[in-house]
Amino acid sequence: MPIETAIDITLNGASSTVASDASVADVLRGMNLDPTKPKGIAVAVNDEVVPKSAWQGRQIQEKDRVEVITARQGG
Repeated sequence: MPIETAIDITLNGASSTVASDASVADVLRGMNLDPTKPKGIAVAVNDEVVPKSAWQGRQIQEKDRVEVITARQGG
C-alpha cells in the first residue's frame, strides 16, 4: 500500500494540509460539503473559478490558494 503524502495549501485564507492526490471534490468532502450536490457552492483555485464539471478532475497542487464560497439561506 503506497504511503499517502500531504501538501500544504491555503484554504479560505488559512493554512491547510491535504493529500497530495487531492482534487477539488476531495477538498469539499473534507469541509463536509457534498460535491455531488453542488448547488450553492463556488470554488476558485489561484483566483480562477473551477467549473463544477471539473471538480473531480482538478488536482490540487502544493501552495495552491483554494477559496470555497457557499450560499446560505436566511439573514
